[in-house]
Amino acid sequence: MVSLEPNKKTQSVKISRNVKTKLSKTKRLEKELIEERDKANDYFSRLMYLQADFENFRKRTDKRVNEILQSSNERLIVNFLTIMDEFEMAIQAGKETKNKEALIKGIEMILNKLYVTLEHEGLTKIEPVGKPFDPKMHEIALKVPTKEHEDGVVLEEVRNGFMLRNKVIRPSIVKIATSVGEKS
Repeated sequence: MVSLEPNKKTQSVKISRNVKTKLSKTKRLEKELIEERDKANDYFSRLMYLQADFENFRKRTDKRVNEILQSSNERLIVNFLTIMDEFEMAIQAGKETKNKEALIKGIEMILNKLYVTLEHEGLTKIEPVGKPFDPKMHEIALKVPTKEHEDGVVLEEVRNGFMLRNKVIRPSIVKIATSVGEKS
């Protein structure tokens, strides 16, 4: 008869080794899990700091933009105050003078100063006369039948149009040429 004792011992040793291996593996996995959890907590903490830093940056930027806008508005208003003073003087002079040509000349000078002030802010006048009609920059007030100009050419500007930094903020209202026989 074969003894079962050594077999049981072998199995017991194998089970013991297997348990030790599994315990060792479990401890290693637990250690790795703790390390990964610590990394995740560190990443989360960094993310929270970055988010707070970004929020502070956004607030500082918004504040700076508002300061710049306020400063720009202040400068523009100061320039307009000077022009308003000149208009008030022109009105007073108009009440006291009989020389209307001098009054008109003074008002034209004030208007020119206003244009210069607005040009410094990026405003430009649209110059449409003699150019092809562009619906992005012009609105048609009237179509004028003519044989002297090509179809669609702007003949006259009824109301000035303006651009602010290459963006149309008010289109010109224009009269355009059209073929004879076509009605407006």
